[in-house]
Amino acid sequence: MSETERDDLFDEANGCLALGELEEAAVFYRRCVALDPEFFDGWHALGMCLLKLGQVKEAIGCGLQATTLKPNDLLAWTGLSQMYVRDGQIGEAEFAKGNARILSLGGKIVKE
Repeated sequence: MSETERDDLFDEANGCLALGELEEAAVFYRRCVALDPEFFDGWHALGMCLLKLGQVKEAIGCGLQATTLKPNDLLAWTGLSQMYVRDGQIGEAEFAKGNARILSLGGKIVKE
């Protein structure tokens, strides 16, 4: 895996996103995480892009991957909460929101 190739794909995806080309952005984000399954930014961005596209179940999967890779990331938990809300999974959304709240107050979900 080439980090340069991954980063170029990520930049291309972000460009598509900025232009409102969500389907194209999702394709590039998918290629990023296929090249580097440990690429947090790719998973998080793909999840949020898919949420905007209404592909909520797949977005949740990406959100879960992002929180697994970086369990102490505030934006990852906030995004996952939004995904769960959109899917009507209120208990899961509240749990994710609670983790985001802990992080916003300076706490940790996982000790590093």
